Amino acid sequence: MQSRSSVRIFGCNINDKSEKREYANSFLLQKEIQIDGARLFDVDINGENLMIARRLSGMGGQHMLTKISLLPPHEREDILLPASMKTIKDLHVSPHDRVILLASLGKKLSILSSENNHTVLTYDLPTVPWSCAWDANNSQYMYAGLQNGMVLQFDRRQTTRPVESMMGLTGNPVHTVHSLTSPTLGDGVRSVLSASSVGLCHWNFGSGNERPCLVPESENQGICISLACGDRNDDIVASFRPKLEISGDMAASQVLPTPVSTMEQAVYGSHVLYRRVGSRYQKLGVSCAKVSGIRLPKTAIIDRGKKNPMFASGDDATMELVLQELPSLNVAQRIKSLNGPVRDVRYARLQNSILLGCLSEDKLLLCSHKLQ
Repeated sequence: MQSRSSVRIFGCNINDKSEKREYANSFLLQKEIQIDGARLFDVDINGENLMIARRLSGMGGQHMLTKISLLPPHEREDILLPASMKTIKDLHVSPHDRVILLASLGKKLSILSSENNHTVLTYDLPTVPWSCAWDANNSQYMYAGLQNGMVLQFDRRQTTRPVESMMGLTGNPVHTVHSLTSPTLGDGVRSVLSASSVGLCHWNFGSGNERPCLVPESENQGICISLACGDRNDDIVASFRPKLEISGDMAASQVLPTPVSTMEQAVYGSHVLYRRVGSRYQKLGVSCAKVSGIRLPKTAIIDRGKKNPMFASGDDATMELVLQELPSLNVAQRIKSLNGPVRDVRYARLQNSILLGCLSEDKLLLCSHKLQ
């Protein structure tokens, strides 16, 4: 009798060759971590840790970072944050060294060491930051997107104020800011892509008095609620939900919908794929999606080496993490086991695999994908 080879993955016997190929191209669930009050997270690959921003309601609204080791037995360490920082709006582990950038409602932009848990530097901001980012090309530079539509550029060597401040085209909060790799402009010019409710905006810092410019075909898609950029490619995916039907001057000033009972459920929206070509942007495709009617979810573009990248986002109707292959935007995989809407999605490349994290209500899913 001829025997069939069998591969056992998470309790499933896989005998068919097509099934093996399917699993080889899939992200496999590795671990579920219960973490109360989790809001945002990032992966510190150099330190082999997860860094999670939390708000504990049972402790008078105490804000903290929790460090969880990626290695068994997954030890935890809580880092209490100064009360003046208040809620963390955004955080990013530096791609260059072991420090974390924090934007907080206390009008602070802070750098924290992930090695000794101490605050390295704090900037006082003119208003609340909604987003932050490290410069992709230089470890000294960073950015903050503000509630009033401004984007500020900072240099760690200048510890008191930003090196450049730019006014936005509108006063809408900048909910996402992303430093662009391989800038095509002259020396000293650093490019940033941002997102607010009105659409996407391109900024060139260090170019004199140049104003930011709106990315074409991003201003007429609806309310922009999320932006994901490829780390190693020029793919960009922006997510939109429909605008409220408001007549008169109120429509022009609409920033975010007011949470009302009719919008608590998922609404029909879209994911729009753009590609950056030099300093220009091309719209390549659109896919329909069920998105949140009130929140600003996080999304991600996953670089898979020789394979096509994937776009990761939450489906607010099914409470699943959806992976779509780029540039086709075809759904490649749906990951279940979520206990609420997706709050944050981050990924990190390891030596031979990709680690994908998805944060929902008090639960963090960790999935892996083997690079071929």
